[in-house]
Amino acid sequence: MNGKPHHLHQEINAPTADWLRRRLAGPHQLQHVEEDGVPPRLTPAAVLVPVIERPQGLTVLFTQRASHLNVHAGQVSFPGGRREDSDISPVFTALRETEEEIGLGRERVEVVGTLPEYRTSTGFSVIPVVGLVHPPFDLTLDRFEVAEVFETPLAFLLDPANRQRHSMEIGGMLRHYYAMPYEGHFIWGATAGMLVSLHRLLHGD
Repeated sequence: MNGKPHHLHQEINAPTADWLRRRLAGPHQLQHVEEDGVPPRLTPAAVLVPVIERPQGLTVLFTQRASHLNVHAGQVSFPGGRREDSDISPVFTALRETEEEIGLGRERVEVVGTLPEYRTSTGFSVIPVVGLVHPPFDLTLDRFEVAEVFETPLAFLLDPANRQRHSMEIGGMLRHYYAMPYEGHFIWGATAGMLVSLHRLLHGD
């Protein structure tokens, strides 16, 4: 036993919407997460971590980025993007970008919290916004940016046994990253790192 209450183990194994709301209710002292080789100038951005309330349990929705894009082509990601001057907050940015990328209306999203700022080696300062998505909803993908969407059980993503640690050399620097392969999809890099942040926040680590 690692000292966590039995009811907490049960809820992590089968997380519910109410449990997620309670665990993400602020305030939190969030320490930013930084990848290897982060440049000095960063572009503000935000993403939505869309947690969908399905009858069989909570799932997380991901996008597979189009293969022709200049940045993160073909990678699994959360819907989101860079902040525009007219955006009033990271939550606004995340919801706006989600609506533009996959057609998920903000009226279907209940924002329940934010994760630590995530600073990427590609030059972005990203605020991940966690939202509970209430079905039914229809998606309309921006095919220029998004090749497909898929869902993964939240319980799978919160299980450390499904987490891998990899490294690769980029620009002469050895960089380390997390990965969570799931049914033919390779969830890795910043997206996997944000899921690790979610795990830590929910566990109170």
